[in-house]
Amino acid sequence: MNKETRIKKIQEIITRDEKNPFGKMEIPWNDKLEPKNVYLIPLEYLIYNKYNGRILSRTQSLEKQNYSIDVETEEGKKKIEELLWHSNETRNKTTQQSINDYGQQKVGIITKDGIIIDGNRRVMLLSMGRKYNYFKTVVLDVTLEENPLEIEKLETTYQMGEDEKVGYNPTEKYIKSKLLYKKLTQKTYSANPEKHTPDMNTIKKIATWMGVDHNEIFKYLDTMEVMDEYLEFLEYDGIYTQLDKREDPFLNLTKWLRTFYGESSKKGFDGYKNEDVDDLKGISFDYIRAKYEGKEFRILAEGQRSNHFFGDKDIWNSFRDFHYSNMKNIQECEIDYNSANLNKHLDDRDSKFLESTKVNSNESFLVENIQMHEEKLGYNRAVDEPQKLVSKAFDALNAIKINHKAFARREVQKQVGELGSKVFGMLQQKSPIIILDHIIEQLESLDFSKIQEDEKNEILSRTKKIQQIGYQITKNL
Repeated sequence: MNKETRIKKIQEIITRDEKNPFGKMEIPWNDKLEPKNVYLIPLEYLIYNKYNGRILSRTQSLEKQNYSIDVETEEGKKKIEELLWHSNETRNKTTQQSINDYGQQKVGIITKDGIIIDGNRRVMLLSMGRKYNYFKTVVLDVTLEENPLEIEKLETTYQMGEDEKVGYNPTEKYIKSKLLYKKLTQKTYSANPEKHTPDMNTIKKIATWMGVDHNEIFKYLDTMEVMDEYLEFLEYDGIYTQLDKREDPFLNLTKWLRTFYGESSKKGFDGYKNEDVDDLKGISFDYIRAKYEGKEFRILAEGQRSNHFFGDKDIWNSFRDFHYSNMKNIQECEIDYNSANLNKHLDDRDSKFLESTKVNSNESFLVENIQMHEEKLGYNRAVDEPQKLVSKAFDALNAIKINHKAFARREVQKQVGELGSKVFGMLQQKSPIIILDHIIEQLESLDFSKIQEDEKNEILSRTKKIQQIGYQITKNL
Protein backbone atom coordinates (compact mmCIF):
# COMPACT_ATOMS: atom_id res chain seq x y z
CA MET A 1 0.00 0.00 0.00
CA ASN A 2 1.59 3.29 -1.08
CA LYS A 3 1.61 6.56 0.79
CA GLU A 4 -1.34 8.16 -1.03
CA THR A 5 -3.51 5.12 -0.45
CA ARG A 6 -2.65 5.03 3.24
CA ILE A 7 -3.51 8.72 3.64
CA LYS A 8 -6.86 8.12 1.91
CA LYS A 9 -7.73 5.02 3.96
CA ILE A 10 -6.77 6.63 7.30
CA GLN A 11 -8.70 9.81 6.46
CA GLU A 12 -11.81 7.74 5.68
CA ILE A 13 -11.68 6.30 9.23
CA ILE A 14 -11.20 9.77 10.73
CA THR A 15 -14.12 11.18 8.75
CA ARG A 16 -16.33 8.24 9.70
CA ASP A 17 -15.48 8.22 13.43
CA GLU A 18 -14.64 11.88 14.09
CA LYS A 19 -17.83 12.51 16.06
CA ASN A 20 -17.67 9.20 17.85
CA PRO A 21 -13.95 8.34 18.28
CA PHE A 22 -12.64 5.41 20.30
CA GLY A 23 -11.39 7.89 22.91
CA LYS A 24 -9.47 11.10 23.51
CA MET A 25 -5.94 11.89 24.66
CA GLU A 26 -3.87 15.03 25.21
CA ILE A 27 -0.45 15.19 23.57
CA PRO A 28 2.25 17.92 23.59
CA TRP A 29 1.97 19.53 20.17
CA ASN A 30 3.09 22.98 19.02
CA ASP A 31 4.28 23.83 22.55
CA LYS A 32 0.98 23.10 24.27
CA LEU A 33 -1.14 20.15 25.30
CA GLU A 34 -3.69 19.48 22.58
CA PRO A 35 -6.67 17.14 22.94
CA LYS A 36 -6.68 14.56 20.15
CA ASN A 37 -9.13 11.88 19.11
CA VAL A 38 -8.06 8.25 19.36
CA TYR A 39 -8.95 6.02 16.41
CA LEU A 40 -8.75 2.31 15.64
CA ILE A 41 -6.46 2.05 12.62
CA PRO A 42 -5.91 -1.32 10.88
CA LEU A 43 -2.33 -2.61 11.26
CA GLU A 44 -2.03 -2.95 7.47
CA TYR A 45 -2.22 0.86 7.14
CA LEU A 46 0.81 1.41 9.37
CA ILE A 47 4.50 1.83 8.55
CA TYR A 48 7.34 1.34 11.06
CA ASN A 49 9.70 4.21 11.72
CA LYS A 50 13.17 2.77 11.01
CA TYR A 51 14.78 5.61 13.00
CA ASN A 52 12.81 4.68 16.09
CA GLY A 53 14.92 5.46 19.18
CA ARG A 54 14.67 1.89 20.43
CA ILE A 55 16.60 0.47 17.45
CA LEU A 56 18.55 3.52 16.28
CA SER A 57 21.96 1.91 16.86
CA ARG A 58 20.89 -1.11 14.79
CA THR A 59 19.49 0.76 11.79
CA GLN A 60 22.42 3.19 11.79
CA SER A 61 24.84 0.23 11.84
CA LEU A 62 23.02 -1.47 8.94
CA GLU A 63 23.01 1.69 6.88
CA LYS A 64 26.76 2.01 7.46
CA GLN A 65 27.02 -1.35 5.68
CA ASN A 66 24.97 0.07 2.79
CA TYR A 67 22.04 -2.10 3.87
CA SER A 68 18.99 -0.09 2.93
CA ILE A 69 15.78 -0.82 4.84
CA ASP A 70 12.67 -0.02 2.78
CA VAL A 71 9.98 -0.05 5.44
CA GLU A 72 7.22 -0.12 2.81
CA THR A 73 8.29 -3.58 1.61
CA GLU A 74 7.56 -6.88 3.34
CA GLU A 75 11.30 -7.52 3.68
CA GLY A 76 11.87 -4.13 5.34
CA LYS A 77 8.88 -4.65 7.64
CA LYS A 78 10.23 -8.05 8.77
CA LYS A 79 13.69 -6.59 9.35
CA ILE A 80 12.35 -3.81 11.60
CA GLU A 81 10.24 -6.34 13.53
CA GLU A 82 13.31 -8.52 14.03
CA LEU A 83 15.31 -5.55 15.36
CA LEU A 84 12.48 -4.44 17.64
CA TRP A 85 12.04 -7.93 19.06
CA HIS A 86 15.74 -8.40 19.81
CA SER A 87 16.04 -4.90 21.33
CA ASN A 88 14.67 -6.33 24.58
CA GLU A 89 13.37 -9.89 24.28
CA THR A 90 12.56 -10.29 27.97
CA ARG A 91 10.39 -7.19 28.13
CA ASN A 92 8.81 -7.97 24.74
CA LYS A 93 7.69 -11.40 25.95
CA THR A 94 6.12 -9.84 29.04
CA THR A 95 4.33 -7.12 27.05
CA GLN A 96 3.22 -9.63 24.42
CA GLN A 97 1.54 -11.75 27.10
CA SER A 98 -0.16 -8.64 28.49
CA ILE A 99 -1.44 -7.69 25.00
CA ASN A 100 -2.71 -11.21 24.38
CA ASP A 101 -4.58 -11.12 27.71
CA TYR A 102 -5.90 -7.57 27.77
CA GLY A 103 -5.20 -6.00 24.38
CA GLN A 104 -3.30 -2.79 23.69
CA GLN A 105 -3.30 -0.63 26.81
CA LYS A 106 -1.19 2.38 25.83
CA VAL A 107 -2.36 4.59 22.95
CA GLY A 108 0.10 5.26 20.12
CA ILE A 109 0.73 8.17 17.75
CA ILE A 110 1.00 8.06 13.94
CA THR A 111 1.23 10.60 11.13
CA LYS A 112 -1.62 11.00 8.67
CA ASP A 113 0.21 8.71 6.23
CA GLY A 114 0.59 5.94 8.82
CA ILE A 115 4.20 6.40 9.99
CA ILE A 116 4.40 5.23 13.61
CA ILE A 117 5.78 7.99 15.84
CA ASP A 118 5.07 6.29 19.16
CA GLY A 119 4.18 2.61 19.40
CA ASN A 120 6.50 0.75 16.99
CA ARG A 121 7.09 -2.01 19.54
CA ARG A 122 3.38 -2.32 20.35
CA VAL A 123 2.50 -2.63 16.66
CA MET A 124 5.18 -5.30 16.25
CA LEU A 125 3.71 -7.30 19.15
CA LEU A 126 0.13 -6.86 17.89
CA SER A 127 1.22 -8.13 14.46
CA MET A 128 3.00 -11.12 15.98
CA GLY A 129 0.05 -11.99 18.21
CA ARG A 130 -2.46 -11.96 15.34
CA LYS A 131 -5.26 -11.60 17.91
CA TYR A 132 -5.92 -7.93 17.14
CA ASN A 133 -5.74 -6.33 13.69
CA TYR A 134 -6.02 -2.69 14.67
CA PHE A 135 -3.99 -0.08 16.60
CA LYS A 136 -5.41 2.43 19.08
CA THR A 137 -3.77 5.69 18.09
CA VAL A 138 -3.83 9.44 17.77
CA VAL A 139 -3.45 10.57 14.14
CA LEU A 140 -1.42 13.72 13.54
CA ASP A 141 -2.71 15.97 10.75
CA VAL A 142 0.73 16.13 9.10
CA THR A 143 3.20 13.80 7.42
CA LEU A 144 6.75 13.37 8.69
CA GLU A 145 8.05 15.59 5.88
CA GLU A 146 5.57 18.40 6.55
CA ASN A 147 6.68 19.10 10.14
CA PRO A 148 9.83 17.06 10.89
CA LEU A 149 11.03 19.15 13.86
CA GLU A 150 7.76 19.07 15.81
CA ILE A 151 7.44 15.33 15.16
CA GLU A 152 11.05 14.78 16.27
CA LYS A 153 10.26 16.66 19.47
CA LEU A 154 7.10 14.63 20.06
CA GLU A 155 8.83 11.33 19.29
CA THR A 156 11.75 12.11 21.61
CA THR A 157 9.45 13.21 24.43
CA TYR A 158 7.52 9.94 24.26
CA GLN A 159 10.34 7.52 23.45
CA MET A 160 13.00 8.87 25.78
CA GLY A 161 10.70 9.75 28.69
CA GLU A 162 11.46 8.22 32.07
CA ASP A 163 8.85 5.45 31.68
CA GLU A 164 10.27 4.26 28.38
CA LYS A 165 14.03 4.57 28.94
CA VAL A 166 14.07 1.42 31.08
CA GLY A 167 13.43 -0.72 28.03
CA TYR A 168 16.08 0.85 25.80
CA ASN A 169 19.55 -0.26 24.87
CA PRO A 170 21.70 2.26 26.82
CA THR A 171 23.57 3.27 23.64
CA GLU A 172 20.43 4.70 22.03
CA LYS A 173 20.28 7.84 24.17
CA TYR A 174 23.84 8.79 23.22
CA ILE A 175 23.16 8.37 19.51
CA LYS A 176 19.83 10.18 19.80
CA SER A 177 21.38 13.22 21.49
CA LYS A 178 24.13 13.37 18.85
CA LEU A 179 21.67 13.22 15.95
CA LEU A 180 19.30 15.74 17.54
CA TYR A 181 22.14 18.20 18.12
CA LYS A 182 23.28 17.90 14.52
CA LYS A 183 19.74 18.22 13.18
CA LEU A 184 18.97 21.30 15.26
CA THR A 185 22.30 23.13 14.73
CA GLN A 186 23.55 21.67 11.44
CA LYS A 187 26.86 21.19 13.26
CA THR A 188 28.71 18.23 14.72
CA TYR A 189 29.16 18.45 18.49
CA SER A 190 32.65 18.34 19.99
CA ALA A 191 33.81 18.79 23.57
CA ASN A 192 37.07 20.27 22.21
CA PRO A 193 36.70 24.08 22.45
CA GLU A 194 39.16 24.48 19.56
CA LYS A 195 36.77 22.60 17.29
CA HIS A 196 33.35 23.69 18.50
CA THR A 197 31.45 25.97 20.87
CA PRO A 198 28.34 24.17 22.15
CA ASP A 199 24.98 25.80 21.47
CA MET A 200 23.52 26.11 24.96
CA ASN A 201 19.96 26.79 23.78
CA THR A 202 20.01 23.61 21.73
CA ILE A 203 21.40 21.64 24.65
CA LYS A 204 18.57 22.86 26.88
CA LYS A 205 15.98 22.11 24.19
CA ILE A 206 17.20 18.52 23.81
CA ALA A 207 17.23 18.17 27.61
CA THR A 208 13.58 19.24 27.75
CA TRP A 209 12.62 16.82 24.99
CA MET A 210 14.46 13.91 26.63
CA GLY A 211 13.24 14.76 30.12
CA VAL A 212 16.67 15.20 31.74
CA ASP A 213 18.89 17.99 33.09
CA HIS A 214 20.99 19.80 30.48
CA ASN A 215 24.18 18.56 32.16
CA GLU A 216 23.03 15.04 31.35
CA ILE A 217 22.88 16.00 27.66
CA PHE A 218 26.46 17.27 27.85
CA LYS A 219 27.41 13.88 29.31
CA TYR A 220 25.60 12.07 26.50
CA LEU A 221 27.28 14.18 23.82
CA ASP A 222 30.75 14.00 25.36
CA THR A 223 30.46 10.24 25.79
CA MET A 224 29.15 9.75 22.25
CA GLU A 225 32.16 11.62 20.91
CA VAL A 226 34.50 9.21 22.74
CA MET A 227 32.40 6.25 21.53
CA ASP A 228 32.80 7.45 17.94
CA GLU A 229 36.56 7.77 18.47
CA TYR A 230 36.64 4.20 19.77
CA LEU A 231 34.81 2.89 16.71
CA GLU A 232 37.15 4.84 14.43
CA PHE A 233 40.15 3.49 16.40
CA LEU A 234 39.04 -0.07 15.61
CA GLU A 235 37.91 0.82 12.06
CA TYR A 236 34.32 0.06 13.10
CA ASP A 237 33.10 3.55 12.16
CA GLY A 238 29.34 3.85 12.54
CA ILE A 239 28.84 0.21 13.60
CA TYR A 240 27.12 1.14 16.85
CA THR A 241 26.28 -2.46 17.75
CA GLN A 242 29.92 -2.77 18.86
CA LEU A 243 29.20 -0.41 21.76
CA ASP A 244 26.85 -2.91 23.42
CA LYS A 245 27.56 -3.72 27.08
CA ARG A 246 30.33 -1.14 27.28
CA GLU A 247 28.50 1.94 28.60
CA ASP A 248 30.07 2.21 32.08
CA PRO A 249 33.75 2.17 31.02
CA PHE A 250 32.96 4.76 28.34
CA LEU A 251 31.44 7.01 31.00
CA ASN A 252 34.58 6.58 33.12
CA LEU A 253 36.94 7.24 30.23
CA THR A 254 35.01 10.33 29.10
CA LYS A 255 35.29 11.77 32.61
CA TRP A 256 39.04 11.04 32.71
CA LEU A 257 39.70 12.73 29.38
CA ARG A 258 37.74 15.79 30.46
CA THR A 259 39.75 15.85 33.72
CA PHE A 260 43.26 15.28 32.36
CA TYR A 261 43.41 17.04 29.00
CA GLY A 262 44.96 20.45 29.53
CA GLU A 263 47.80 19.07 31.68
CA SER A 264 46.58 20.76 34.86
CA SER A 265 44.78 18.13 36.96
CA LYS A 266 46.19 17.26 40.38
CA LYS A 267 44.70 13.80 39.96
CA GLY A 268 47.35 12.89 37.38
CA PHE A 269 51.06 12.33 38.05
CA ASP A 270 53.27 15.42 38.23
CA GLY A 271 54.36 16.70 34.84
CA TYR A 272 52.05 14.54 32.73
CA LYS A 273 51.40 15.74 29.17
CA ASN A 274 48.46 15.55 26.79
CA GLU A 275 50.43 12.84 24.97
CA ASP A 276 50.18 10.74 28.15
CA VAL A 277 46.41 11.27 28.14
CA ASP A 278 46.37 10.08 24.53
CA ASP A 279 48.09 6.89 25.72
CA LEU A 280 45.49 6.53 28.48
CA LYS A 281 42.73 6.78 25.91
CA GLY A 282 44.28 4.27 23.51
CA ILE A 283 45.02 1.71 26.22
CA SER A 284 41.53 2.18 27.67
CA PHE A 285 40.08 1.43 24.24
CA ASP A 286 41.84 -1.96 24.29
CA TYR A 287 40.42 -2.74 27.74
CA ILE A 288 36.93 -1.58 26.71
CA ARG A 289 37.15 -3.80 23.65
CA ALA A 290 37.93 -6.74 25.95
CA LYS A 291 34.86 -5.72 28.02
CA TYR A 292 36.72 -4.78 31.19
CA GLU A 293 34.63 -2.75 33.61
CA GLY A 294 34.19 -2.01 37.29
CA LYS A 295 37.20 -1.94 39.62
CA GLU A 296 39.48 -3.62 37.06
CA PHE A 297 38.91 -0.76 34.63
CA ARG A 298 38.62 2.14 37.09
CA ILE A 299 42.08 1.48 38.53
CA LEU A 300 43.55 2.93 35.34
CA ALA A 301 42.65 6.52 36.24
CA GLU A 302 39.68 6.87 38.60
CA GLY A 303 39.68 9.07 41.72
CA GLN A 304 42.55 10.67 43.61
CA ARG A 305 46.07 10.08 42.29
CA SER A 306 46.97 7.58 45.02
CA ASN A 307 44.17 5.27 43.85
CA HIS A 308 45.09 4.72 40.20
CA PHE A 309 47.94 4.02 37.79
CA PHE A 310 47.82 7.42 36.06
CA GLY A 311 48.50 9.09 39.40
CA ASP A 312 52.05 7.71 39.65
CA LYS A 313 54.57 8.40 36.88
CA ASP A 314 56.70 5.28 37.42
CA ILE A 315 53.70 2.97 37.67
CA TRP A 316 52.00 4.53 34.64
CA ASN A 317 55.12 4.38 32.47
CA SER A 318 55.68 0.76 33.46
CA PHE A 319 52.02 -0.13 32.85
CA ARG A 320 52.00 1.65 29.48
CA ASP A 321 55.28 0.10 28.28
CA PHE A 322 54.22 -3.42 29.27
CA HIS A 323 50.94 -2.95 27.40
CA TYR A 324 52.50 -1.62 24.21
CA SER A 325 55.31 -4.20 24.17
CA ASN A 326 52.70 -6.99 24.28
CA MET A 327 50.31 -5.33 21.84
CA LYS A 328 53.07 -5.39 19.19
CA ASN A 329 52.67 -9.16 19.02
CA ILE A 330 48.91 -9.09 18.35
CA GLN A 331 47.94 -10.11 14.84
CA GLU A 332 44.48 -8.83 13.92
CA CYS A 333 42.32 -10.59 11.33
CA GLU A 334 41.03 -8.52 8.43
CA ILE A 335 37.57 -6.96 8.67
CA ASP A 336 35.07 -8.29 6.15
CA TYR A 337 32.75 -5.32 5.72
CA ASN A 338 30.66 -7.37 3.28
CA SER A 339 29.89 -10.03 5.88
CA ALA A 340 26.26 -11.17 5.89
CA ASN A 341 26.24 -10.58 9.66
CA LEU A 342 28.79 -7.85 10.36
CA ASN A 343 27.80 -7.60 14.02
CA LYS A 344 28.56 -11.29 14.57
CA HIS A 345 31.74 -11.03 12.50
CA LEU A 346 33.06 -8.11 14.58
CA ASP A 347 32.08 -9.79 17.85
CA ASP A 348 34.10 -12.81 16.74
CA ARG A 349 37.02 -10.55 15.80
CA ASP A 350 36.96 -8.96 19.26
CA SER A 351 36.85 -12.40 20.88
CA LYS A 352 39.89 -13.47 18.85
CA PHE A 353 41.67 -10.28 19.94
CA LEU A 354 41.12 -11.18 23.59
CA GLU A 355 42.24 -14.77 22.96
CA SER A 356 45.44 -13.54 21.30
CA THR A 357 46.38 -11.62 24.46
CA LYS A 358 46.84 -14.97 26.22
CA VAL A 359 50.51 -15.76 25.67
CA ASN A 360 52.06 -18.99 27.04
CA SER A 361 49.29 -19.23 29.62
CA ASN A 362 45.56 -19.12 30.04
CA GLU A 363 45.75 -15.59 31.42
CA SER A 364 45.63 -12.48 29.28
CA PHE A 365 48.50 -10.02 29.56
CA LEU A 366 45.75 -7.43 30.10
CA VAL A 367 44.95 -9.16 33.40
CA GLU A 368 48.60 -9.69 34.27
CA ASN A 369 49.41 -6.03 33.65
CA ILE A 370 46.63 -4.80 35.93
CA GLN A 371 47.46 -7.26 38.71
CA MET A 372 51.19 -6.50 38.56
CA HIS A 373 50.71 -2.74 38.77
CA GLU A 374 47.86 -2.91 41.25
CA GLU A 375 50.36 -4.59 43.56
CA LYS A 376 52.86 -1.76 42.99
CA LEU A 377 50.11 0.73 43.73
CA GLY A 378 49.43 -1.11 46.97
CA TYR A 379 53.10 -0.80 47.91
CA ASN A 380 52.89 2.95 47.38
CA ARG A 381 49.85 3.16 49.63
CA ALA A 382 51.70 1.19 52.33
CA VAL A 383 54.80 3.38 52.20
CA ASP A 384 54.27 4.34 55.84
CA GLU A 385 53.77 0.70 56.87
CA PRO A 386 57.16 -0.97 56.25
CA GLN A 387 56.30 -4.06 58.28
CA LYS A 388 53.36 -4.80 55.98
CA LEU A 389 55.56 -4.42 52.88
CA VAL A 390 58.32 -6.59 54.35
CA SER A 391 55.76 -9.29 55.18
CA LYS A 392 54.50 -9.23 51.59
CA ALA A 393 58.04 -9.49 50.24
CA PHE A 394 58.77 -12.36 52.63
CA ASP A 395 55.65 -14.21 51.47
CA ALA A 396 56.65 -13.67 47.84
CA LEU A 397 60.13 -15.11 48.44
CA ASN A 398 58.68 -18.12 50.25
CA ALA A 399 56.50 -18.81 47.22
CA ILE A 400 59.55 -19.24 44.95
CA LYS A 401 60.30 -22.87 44.06
CA ILE A 402 64.12 -22.97 44.02
CA ASN A 403 64.15 -26.46 42.49
CA HIS A 404 62.21 -25.30 39.46
CA LYS A 405 64.34 -25.21 36.32
CA ALA A 406 63.33 -21.60 35.65
CA PHE A 407 65.00 -20.57 38.94
CA ALA A 408 68.39 -21.61 37.53
CA ARG A 409 68.13 -19.21 34.59
CA ARG A 410 70.90 -16.61 34.54
CA GLU A 411 68.54 -13.63 34.51
CA VAL A 412 66.62 -15.00 37.50
CA GLN A 413 69.82 -15.63 39.49
CA LYS A 414 70.98 -12.12 38.64
CA GLN A 415 67.73 -10.64 39.94
CA VAL A 416 68.00 -12.71 43.15
CA GLY A 417 71.52 -11.34 43.64
CA GLU A 418 70.29 -7.79 43.08
CA LEU A 419 67.50 -8.43 45.56
CA GLY A 420 70.02 -9.59 48.16
CA SER A 421 72.15 -6.51 47.57
CA LYS A 422 69.05 -4.33 47.93
CA VAL A 423 68.17 -5.98 51.25
CA PHE A 424 71.70 -5.61 52.63
CA GLY A 425 71.86 -2.03 51.43
CA MET A 426 68.66 -1.19 53.30
CA LEU A 427 69.93 -2.85 56.49
CA GLN A 428 73.35 -1.21 56.24
CA GLN A 429 71.75 2.22 56.51
CA LYS A 430 69.98 1.32 59.78
CA SER A 431 71.63 -1.66 61.48
CA PRO A 432 75.22 -2.94 60.75
CA ILE A 433 74.89 -5.38 63.68
CA ILE A 434 72.04 -7.24 61.91
CA ILE A 435 74.21 -7.52 58.78
CA LEU A 436 77.14 -8.93 60.80
CA ASP A 437 74.84 -11.37 62.60
CA HIS A 438 73.48 -12.49 59.27
CA ILE A 439 76.98 -12.95 57.79
CA ILE A 440 78.09 -15.03 60.80
CA GLU A 441 74.96 -17.13 60.58
CA GLN A 442 75.51 -17.77 56.87
CA LEU A 443 79.21 -18.63 57.35
CA GLU A 444 78.41 -21.05 60.17
CA SER A 445 75.79 -22.78 58.02
CA LEU A 446 78.17 -23.54 55.14
CA ASP A 447 78.63 -27.28 54.48
CA PHE A 448 82.32 -27.67 53.55
CA SER A 449 81.91 -31.39 52.96
CA LYS A 450 80.23 -30.59 49.65
CA ILE A 451 83.07 -28.42 48.34
CA GLN A 452 84.42 -29.57 45.00
CA GLU A 453 88.19 -29.90 44.55
CA ASP A 454 88.30 -27.20 41.88
CA GLU A 455 86.50 -24.75 44.20
CA LYS A 456 89.00 -24.89 47.10
CA ASN A 457 91.37 -22.22 45.82
CA GLU A 458 88.52 -19.77 45.18
CA ILE A 459 87.08 -20.40 48.64
CA LEU A 460 90.49 -19.86 50.28
CA SER A 461 90.82 -16.61 48.36
CA ARG A 462 87.45 -15.38 49.59
CA THR A 463 88.21 -16.51 53.17
CA LYS A 464 91.36 -14.36 53.20
CA LYS A 465 89.28 -11.44 51.93
CA ILE A 466 86.81 -11.92 54.82
CA GLN A 467 89.76 -11.99 57.30
CA GLN A 468 91.13 -8.74 55.83
CA ILE A 469 87.73 -7.02 56.14
CA GLY A 470 87.36 -8.29 59.72
CA TYR A 471 90.85 -6.96 60.60
CA GLN A 472 90.00 -3.58 59.03
CA ILE A 473 86.76 -3.33 61.02
CA THR A 474 88.60 -4.14 64.27
CA LYS A 475 91.28 -1.59 63.50
CA ASN A 476 88.71 1.14 62.77
CA LEU A 477 86.80 0.46 65.98
